Amino acid sequence: MTNTVTISCRIGTTDASASLGFEAWVDDHKFFDTDHVTESQIISVDVDDSEGQHELRFVLKNKNQSHTRIDSDGNILSDSFITVKDVTFDDIKIGHTLTKLAEYRHNFNGTGTETTEKFFGSLGCNGTVSLRFTTPLYMWWLEHM
Repeated sequence: MTNTVTISCRIGTTDASASLGFEAWVDDHKFFDTDHVTESQIISVDVDDSEGQHELRFVLKNKNQSHTRIDSDGNILSDSFITVKDVTFDDIKIGHTLTKLAEYRHNFNGTGTETTEKFFGSLGCNGTVSLRFTTPLYMWWLEHM
């Protein structure tokens, strides 16, 4: 019998008409893919809890300039983005651990240089959020909580 870890989160959007796409991956396994996030929904995947290294990734795709309204002074008036909330590993919210360890890589939708930032729950530019973790999960928890 193989033990597993269930990873889940709630995804949503600030603009259901924006046709923002979203993918979720663990290692080389894409477990969620849509070209249009329209409503808040829970997604999840089971990961083998045997000893190993893993990477959880969230990807925003299909965002373009029409998804952001900017005034003549360059101020953002409105923006469409994807939210990722309530990330859990086996029903335990990882909250601050996600903020501390996840990296968000993007290039401002082609208008800037490649950058890596902390992830605070919103994907506003086409790019990838990456969280590396190890199993068995309890050992990773001990190291990062």
